Amino acid sequence: MRKLVESTFMTLDGVISNPQEWSPPFWDDEHSAYAEKLLAPADAMLLGRATYESFAASWPGRPGEFADKINSMPKHVASRTLSETTWNASLIEGEAAAGIAALKEQDGGDLIKYGTGELDKTLVAHQLVDELHFWLFPV
Repeated sequence: MRKLVESTFMTLDGVISNPQEWSPPFWDDEHSAYAEKLLAPADAMLLGRATYESFAASWPGRPGEFADKINSMPKHVASRTLSETTWNASLIEGEAAAGIAALKEQDGGDLIKYGTGELDKTLVAHQLVDELHFWLFPV
């Protein structure tokens, strides 16, 4: 059984939206090492629609081993509105909770989930998250 690991950026006062606007000044070697440690056991990603669209627009052009791993691994996207995907991604068919539970039952490494939004409510309500990592930023 796979483990689902949630990785979420958050300000000290609980803001989770638009981390690209407030997190970059705090990225350093320690931050990068922790991100690599979380990603290492994963062999697939789980993303909601908004995070998928943001990542698909920004990650393909990034260099480096970390980006290479993110770009090459399969992505599973939960969305009620998308009808097709690119960037090595597939849509989760039917109800998200059932589809994600089925993904967790498959053999393989961890599923890593980035971004926070509507999908997280479903994941928590159905007790599908095995690890939750909050990255607190002093803003």
